[in-house]
Amino acid sequence: RRLFFDTHALVCLLEENGFTTQQSEVIVSALVKIMNTNLDMIYKDMVTKVQQEIALQQVMSHIGGVKKDMIILEKSEFSALRSENEKIKLELQQIKKQVMDEITKVRADNKLNLNLEKTRVKELHAQQDRALTQTDRKIDTEVADLKTMLETHKLDNIKYLAGSVFTCLTVALGFYRLW
Repeated sequence: RRLFFDTHALVCLLEENGFTTQQSEVIVSALVKIMNTNLDMIYKDMVTKVQQEIALQQVMSHIGGVKKDMIILEKSEFSALRSENEKIKLELQQIKKQVMDEITKVRADNKLNLNLEKTRVKELHAQQDRALTQTDRKIDTEVADLKTMLETHKLDNIKYLAGSVFTCLTVALGFYRLW
């Protein structure tokens, strides 16, 4: 089964956005499993073109048999055959209607499944976005705390430097006074 997106590129993208390699691979693996499961469910309910053609050929051969019977019985039992033919037409119409209803039902189920998967993927993306936003906020908070701490240390160093300069100046003035 082919995937229609680059799983390695998705792993790299997740790694670039703060996930570890293992986390990225697990997320991509989960997405691939979900997609495969959903595709299996969709394929399970589908009718192949070959099966549809076989059913059509069976109906066509049945119609051909009815036509031959009509020609044989036309002279003797024309009215009975005509009523039987009408019954068959009604049955065929009912079968056709049932088949169309089933096709509509299968399409609706498939659309529902696809919409559910789209919703799940959107929710997953929203959760990832929220996690990234929270991570960005934490980083911004930590950077602001570090800047504040740096400024505090700067001020402390300036205080100690000023104290040291004044102390040296006081000692120098004391020696100058003694001489």
